[in-house]
Amino acid sequence: MATIENAEFLEKFAELFDETDPETISLETEFKKIEEWSSLIALSLIAMADEQYGVRLTGDEIRSATSIQSLKDIIESKIS
Repeated sequence: MATIENAEFLEKFAELFDETDPETISLETEFKKIEEWSSLIALSLIAMADEQYGVRLTGDEIRSATSIQSLKDIIESKIS
């Protein structure tokens, strides 16, 4: 299984948000509790996973994930 650098992933994830302070985002963050989280950001997350890592994330995978770490784990498990 491929690994993604934690700092790199957090930076890419934080870039999806306009108003959320990147300093408040960590791997343990429950991303759905971020006030700015929306379906549009979920679509941006799907696009980011595809562009940056060549991985196709599904809505079900995003719904099943709880933390940013769990999203990262899903993406890493799909990198060939």
